[in-house]
Amino acid sequence: MIHTILGAGGPVANALTDELIKNKKKVRLVSRRPVDVKAENVSWQKADLLELEQLRQATKGSDVIYLCAGLVYDADIWRQQWPVIIRNVIKVTQEYNARMIFFDNIYMYGLVNGPITEETPYKPVSKKGEVRAEIAAMVMNEVKAGKLNATIARAPDFYGTTSTNAFLDLMVLAKYAKKQSAQWMGDPSKLHNFIYIPDAGRAMYLLGQSPESDNQIWHLPTAPVMTGHQFLQLAATIYGVKPKFMRINKFMLWALGLFNKLIAGTVEMYYQTDHDYNFNSDKFERAFNFKPTSYEDGIREVARTIYKPE
Repeated sequence: MIHTILGAGGPVANALTDELIKNKKKVRLVSRRPVDVKAENVSWQKADLLELEQLRQATKGSDVIYLCAGLVYDADIWRQQWPVIIRNVIKVTQEYNARMIFFDNIYMYGLVNGPITEETPYKPVSKKGEVRAEIAAMVMNEVKAGKLNATIARAPDFYGTTSTNAFLDLMVLAKYAKKQSAQWMGDPSKLHNFIYIPDAGRAMYLLGQSPESDNQIWHLPTAPVMTGHQFLQLAATIYGVKPKFMRINKFMLWALGLFNKLIAGTVEMYYQTDHDYNFNSDKFERAFNFKPTSYEDGIREVARTIYKPE
């Protein structure tokens, strides 16, 4: 069997690659830039997911196609490029009679009062959320029509990586590692949860090994919610520092965004940090008997490996 990862080199793709290698599966990595993974049974192929013919060549013979790609954090680019990518991936999945597993976020749900489950309706309150709702519908409409074998795997914000998109890592753990004051986005009294990246990789691997899990939506295994204050206290205890932090409000983000387009792209998503954000993964945990890594264990591992105390 050939397991093909589109968008290789990103945090989730890397975690999934590690799992596939560990389990001695044949892996094909696909991206625009070379990915430095040296292991038996791993190959790399260059392809732009916007170009159907390149994608067709890169996915030839695939049994499972994992879409783990990320785009520049810009709503206009998302609106232009995501539908093209999804159409192309659907097409090659159908042509090769493969299984598609799409790693997705939770922007399409919008502002949710209470736990966010796989049954939560799509009510996006952002431009990026509208795009995510549209492309999820594209996938599931093909599934419902019996024309596609596909799964959507959703996850909340992640941690346990050097990625610039991981705010718990960069704004809290990396700061406490340097004995600096942390930064917290939004209201620290609100609930939030984060998925530990190795858990996301393991969960994607399990979906890839389980054809019976196809043609539905899964929320990947994530530890229960805590408040921002609880995260800060836990991280400070592990790093042996005081839980000092500065709160970043929406106006500050907007002002910084005038000089940085990546930051500007986060302003419309601010609602996720000043309201409770309660991602629920009970369905996956029960089906796969999977216990998510606790925040204490996850942060201790990050402190031991990625952001070591200085």
